[in-house]
Amino acid sequence: MTMSPQSTNRLATAASVALEPEGTAPASKRRRRVAGRLSTHVMDNRTAYVMIAPMVVLLGMFVWWPLLYSFYLSTFEISFYEEPVFVGLQFYGYVLEDPDFWHSIGIGATYVLYTVPAIMIIAFLVASFIRTVGRKVAGLLKTTVYVPTVVSAVITSVVFVFMYRADGGLINWLIGFVGLGPFAFLSDPELALPAISVPGIWLAFGITTLIMLAGMYDIPQSYYEAAQLEGANFFQRTWFITIPLMKNVLLYLVVTATIAGMQQFELPLIMTQGGPTNSTMTPNLFIFNQFKDPTPYATSFSLTAALILFFVLGGISMLIFRLIRSDKAIDA
Repeated sequence: MTMSPQSTNRLATAASVALEPEGTAPASKRRRRVAGRLSTHVMDNRTAYVMIAPMVVLLGMFVWWPLLYSFYLSTFEISFYEEPVFVGLQFYGYVLEDPDFWHSIGIGATYVLYTVPAIMIIAFLVASFIRTVGRKVAGLLKTTVYVPTVVSAVITSVVFVFMYRADGGLINWLIGFVGLGPFAFLSDPELALPAISVPGIWLAFGITTLIMLAGMYDIPQSYYEAAQLEGANFFQRTWFITIPLMKNVLLYLVVTATIAGMQQFELPLIMTQGGPTNSTMTPNLFIFNQFKDPTPYATSFSLTAALILFFVLGGISMLIFRLIRSDKAIDA
């Protein structure tokens, strides 16, 4: 009995399927399903990719490229009078071995310790008070606390210089009523840094207050009402409801205030010029003074110091994020 060509083809196909290793067909189907899901995912998110593309381009143009180019320039001896000479990481050694650079880092850290806790506490108390008053009064208070934010740091510095004067200054006049003073605030190495910290706190607490207030408004009122029914007082509601639910806001404010404090420049420049005896020489002011130095390679040194400061600030930010872990947002 002979078989037709069609029967022969069907038998060959059946035999190949029977001899195929177990699991090969499901595996190929799984691969096709995964590939299909990836393709669908890319297509579904292409709108998001298109929307973030301009920001990625701008970030690369104005952040990453200047940073990489600055690192490239820091490997050269740059002089306005001679051709640049490649020296590798030589200037990094010079900066890291300079005690004045590390002294400025310490001054910046001390300034942060003076200002950041005070800013956070004052802003939190003011925001908590504004949250409890009526809408009209709250609007007036929000406008009032925002005023320092729009005042120039230069103007603030000049005003506080006159207020701190030993002869006729407002601060010494006030403390004279209690039998103290006069003090030369800006000429005393022990008092100069705390003195310039006061206008720094005044300038920053307004915007910090409004950001905290926005975070407080985002907390559902039902949480406080339930806590009140359980007999919780104001301090218990603040400790167990407000602070935990504002953890992300507080983390953001601590990081930004710390970085801004380490980079403080205008106040010490105008009020003390880094003195007396370098007691207010913040990192940015140190870099600025190095750049003005008449030595031929001051540009390379100041550029390298700025890059090292960048990594120091990055390390501080990572440490804060490590110590204070952020939480996922909780929908109301």
